[in-house]
Amino acid sequence: MQSNVKDNVIFATPRNEEEREFIAGACVRKLGIKIPAVLDEFGNGTEKAYTGWPDRLYLIDQQGHIAFKTKPGPFGFDPKLLAAALAKVAPGEPPPATKTQAAVVTPSH
Repeated sequence: MQSNVKDNVIFATPRNEEEREFIAGACVRKLGIKIPAVLDEFGNGTEKAYTGWPDRLYLIDQQGHIAFKTKPGPFGFDPKLLAAALAKVAPGEPPPATKTQAAVVTPSH
């Protein structure tokens, strides 16, 4: 993808879970991702279960149901739509932080 070249986020396909974790952490840092990020297991079980390709963000409610999903990405994410969905799922809760947050995905090295 041309934007990956522009942002210098280019990696070989990982061969194992450790390489995949390292690459994910590097992408989070290099791209300045500000929302928590999680990493699917190496067999891509979550991707297969939720048909997460192309990229999508899902909001899962307290009953475990999909309350919101973005349009296919990587450019289908609209923060305002997600904020509105969060307000419906968790009324009265403070809005999510919009400043820098630590990512869940970090390199293991």
